[in-house]
Amino acid sequence: MATIDRTIQELEAQERPAIGWDGRTLKAMLEESERLFEETGHYHGLRRMPLKERDPLHFEKLFSRVRGGMVTARETALNISASPIVRELGEISFALYTPEGDNVALSTGIIVHVHTMSEAIKFMVRNGWEDNPGIRPGDIFANNQPTIGDVHNADVQTFVPIFHEGELIAWAGGVIHVMDIGATTPGGVCVAPTTRFDDGIDLHCMKIGEHDTIARWHLKRVSMQSRAPGLYILDERTRLAGCHMIRDAVERLVLEEGVDTFKQFMREAIEDGRRDFKSRVRSLLVPGRYRSAGFTEARYADKLNLPKRAQRDMIIHGAYEATVDRDGRWVTDLRGSSAWGWHSFNATPSAQQGMQWILFTQTLICNDKINDGAYYATELKLTPGTWAHLGDAPCSSSFPWMPMFSTSVGYLRAISRALQSRGYIEEIIGTYTVPGNVAQGGGLDQYGQISGFMNFEVGAQGQGAKFVLDGLDYGAAVFNPEGDMGDVEMWELVKPMLYLGRRIKPNTGGWGRHRGGSSFESLLLVHGTPDFEIENIGAGGMFTSPGIFGGYPAPSTYVHNVLGSDIYELAAAGEAYPVADVSGEEPAMNAYGGEHQLEQDPYTMMIAVRSGDLYLSSGRGGGGLGDPLDRPDEAIEADIAGGHLQPRWADRAYGRRDRDAVRRRRLERAIPAREWWAGQRERILAQDLIEPVKVMYAESMRLEPRWAAEFRGFWDLPEDFDFDVVTPTVMVPRAEPGKITPEESVRAYLAQSEVFLPGDHVEVPVASRMTPETLADLLDEKLSRRAVKDIQSGLKDPGRFDMWVALLQERVGYDDPIVLPYGEGMNIVRRRSDDELVIRTDAGADLCRWNENWKLHVPMFVRDTDEAFQEIYPRLGHPDGAWQELREYYCPRSGRLLETEAVPPGYPAIHEYLPDLEGFYRGWLGREVPR
Repeated sequence: MATIDRTIQELEAQERPAIGWDGRTLKAMLEESERLFEETGHYHGLRRMPLKERDPLHFEKLFSRVRGGMVTARETALNISASPIVRELGEISFALYTPEGDNVALSTGIIVHVHTMSEAIKFMVRNGWEDNPGIRPGDIFANNQPTIGDVHNADVQTFVPIFHEGELIAWAGGVIHVMDIGATTPGGVCVAPTTRFDDGIDLHCMKIGEHDTIARWHLKRVSMQSRAPGLYILDERTRLAGCHMIRDAVERLVLEEGVDTFKQFMREAIEDGRRDFKSRVRSLLVPGRYRSAGFTEARYADKLNLPKRAQRDMIIHGAYEATVDRDGRWVTDLRGSSAWGWHSFNATPSAQQGMQWILFTQTLICNDKINDGAYYATELKLTPGTWAHLGDAPCSSSFPWMPMFSTSVGYLRAISRALQSRGYIEEIIGTYTVPGNVAQGGGLDQYGQISGFMNFEVGAQGQGAKFVLDGLDYGAAVFNPEGDMGDVEMWELVKPMLYLGRRIKPNTGGWGRHRGGSSFESLLLVHGTPDFEIENIGAGGMFTSPGIFGGYPAPSTYVHNVLGSDIYELAAAGEAYPVADVSGEEPAMNAYGGEHQLEQDPYTMMIAVRSGDLYLSSGRGGGGLGDPLDRPDEAIEADIAGGHLQPRWADRAYGRRDRDAVRRRRLERAIPAREWWAGQRERILAQDLIEPVKVMYAESMRLEPRWAAEFRGFWDLPEDFDFDVVTPTVMVPRAEPGKITPEESVRAYLAQSEVFLPGDHVEVPVASRMTPETLADLLDEKLSRRAVKDIQSGLKDPGRFDMWVALLQERVGYDDPIVLPYGEGMNIVRRRSDDELVIRTDAGADLCRWNENWKLHVPMFVRDTDEAFQEIYPRLGHPDGAWQELREYYCPRSGRLLETEAVPPGYPAIHEYLPDLEGFYRGWLGREVPR
């Protein structure tokens, strides 16, 4: 036997001391934790929390100290970082984890990574990192692999173990979105990769340093693989510095409180977070089933520089369903989504968990403990082989954000409907915005160095309208609530492009009683480079930010670049030149000479540019809320004065000349929904749809039998119906037979729904200043913005529901009791004449029974032609009707616009809100449904 073989055997025979608590391995700790949760439903089996029960104030003080350490680390990192993504937008976050990988607390910032970093730590635990490569004091680990625990490769994570007397007591973690990840094309959200082998630097939870020092081989490696090595390495050191600050803070806390207290605190903090999440769900929402859908287009058939298998046009379907039941459990179901593909928009379960964290922490639990407690109060259902769970597919996942963004609007629509039912109208927001035209590129920069960049101005888009306020203008992004557009001068430092202008982009917010937030546009001049390339991201035609309660979706955006412009000549001659495009209908940039690229293309490939070329970055706004005809004249005038609305659109969007005439016209040209249904059914049977739409449906049907059965049931199709198309990445040749009617689906859900208050539930009395008069003023928008903010920030009054129902009852023109508010302009009422529960509009029209899809019982109008779209949308601001249509549903008596729906042709009318009335009243309110 060779000497080396004997040495290896001797080393393997040596017993290494376990580094977990009480002499256990980390894997044993993780297995025990999972077993205890499975058996008890409480994190680590904590039915009681003795530390908090004994001294709740001290418990809260400990949490504040721990979270303060995270925030301090982040704020320090912001000040020492050289990366504009960190300094300008705050794309950084730090967190503390238990030895087995559960999050205890985190800083502000890109909170998407609460649980992605948790998954990365658990990967190391499950796969024996404790033994090989070993986990020791001073070690440094890095991860950016989405299949392990991340969203995409450009989000790079750093982990530092925290030891006390030989035991691993915790982990510190930090994450930054880097400027360039070394993929096949430059930037941080690359759209050209089609396989995982194209996604750039790959760190599978690698040990990249020891003794608190990053290994030289790692620094050399990333310097050779990133186009922005200086920024990458500075980001690496920034994350490490923050993790060391957290480690120091934990060591001080352990020294003061004792290690046993610290251990107990971490577990109780997570259990406390779990209970807080469920309590918030019970106090703010309504048990029931919530459905929506999102769509992302990719027009790749003409992208000849991609591999042949990737050259096809496609629509990525995100089927969204959420159920709220039991004691406040939230279940997200994305089954029914379309297949993975040879593109960069595929996601992993870790990425989907990250998306959930974004949504939960900015809405339901923004005032509570944010940690893995909420993870243990939720469930996520995915189908392997879909874009939402790529499974073992070798596809790229460098940019899963776009379909995750468009699908996640279902979450906000769900909670907004529930919040409206409960009366917490100050919290309602229609949608986030899927980011618009994003500049990304690389080449030789103005310093003569190889570079790669992404212009993170995208961190400041217009957001969806609220119930009592307009949407936030160019102020945040879904992935970072603290987002900013950054200073022009900072972005000019990292790319060879100069800003000619940055201004509000008019007509970008969706029309509604409240307008969606406006976005902005930047006009950039390529300057000082002999060799550079750039692309456009997110400038397609499909609507991605829908409206709600009758509000319209935000307009789409477009590409407008000018190659070989005459700007230098104009400037030399002292002539004026445009510094913005203003509108796609009458582009101001047409005044420039040169070759104009003016089109809707969601994802262009890199094009070569040179000094003198012009690039337009045009963002998207948020969806509107409420019927636009209800928008006050003074608000419209303010929009015009503020540059949010061009004057000629005041009448087209809001019907200011004669709003009653607009309502009459709506009903005159609308058709009964059942008549529309019959026509569409024949169209589907004839398979009279464009190829990308048919393939999208076929992928969803073949991957998820339940979705296929409900699709057939809605359209009353044969039980074996399938589309006659090839689905390249789905191995199932035909969808499984089956058929579930809408009525059967409703009955099945309500039959299995279980709603109750837990045995340890305690109704905490809240001293609230909310009165019926204040609530009326809030609804009538008589309160100041400051007063609304105070209501949002304060504790929620538990009596709001009864107060809200009483207020609405006073204002409707009927005496039948309101059982549940069901949306703006609609309620579920008890019809005394026959004791039936029905959905009734404010105008007094009874639409259907409470558990039916009301959309099939009203007049509707479908926009699917350029002429119909351009009645309310600018040219280059709407989709092609063969890809996506806009359905409008009206009150049959008043002509009020009750809801809009932007879906591909042939999509079922979505039964978006099915409340569990019995569960809500008996299970959560503890009383009978009103009679």
